[in-house]
Amino acid sequence: MTDTDIDAGLAIAKKYDVATACVKPYLIARAKKALKGSNVLVCPIIGFPHGNSTTEVKVFEATQAAAAGDKEIDMVINIGKALGGDMDYVADEIKQINDAVVQQGAILKVIFENDYLEDQHIVRLCHICSDIGVAFVKTSTGYGFVKQPNGMYSYAGATVSHLKLMRLHSKPEVQVKEAGGVRTLDDCCMSCRWVSRELAQWLRGSYHAGGCGARNYGSAHCG
Repeated sequence: MTDTDIDAGLAIAKKYDVATACVKPYLIARAKKALKGSNVLVCPIIGFPHGNSTTEVKVFEATQAAAAGDKEIDMVINIGKALGGDMDYVADEIKQINDAVVQQGAILKVIFENDYLEDQHIVRLCHICSDIGVAFVKTSTGYGFVKQPNGMYSYAGATVSHLKLMRLHSKPEVQVKEAGGVRTLDDCCMSCRWVSRELAQWLRGSYHAGGCGARNYGSAHCG
């Protein structure tokens, strides 16, 4: 996305007074300037979109982002390590990043990218995140396109079945955030049935639903 594209997305986030504008780390300063005078927070995404950076790089990015005053930090897990069963690596990385951002007074949202995963991976990741004590587990980046046998790519994003699975296997204090594929009120209503805590917040105007199509207090993905 060009700077012009980014500025347009940030303008939408500011206009509709969403909770956060999600951006790549290099855009933090630009986003803060564009959103000055609003209540919209800047939420950098670490390791976007596929989580392939080294743990050291992710920790550095997250630390710098939190030190810049960002109160919510997203990270993408190392998807290849999760698929390969190396959950010790995944858990250690999440813990290091969570420790780094919490020390700076921020919270961490952990993106699984469910389109690539099987239920067993999602359940294990929920247990890991619950044990570490992250603030949120999150379904998707919005860019998890999976190649099909016919050579075409498909993408689902947040689904009711995955939201149900994540809510059931996460501790009550860990919130669940849907992202990707949520574009209409019907989409939100379908998922709200299984996300009881988020449903209560949404009814008060603070439900965390990803995507620029969400109503007030959702998250606008601007870059």
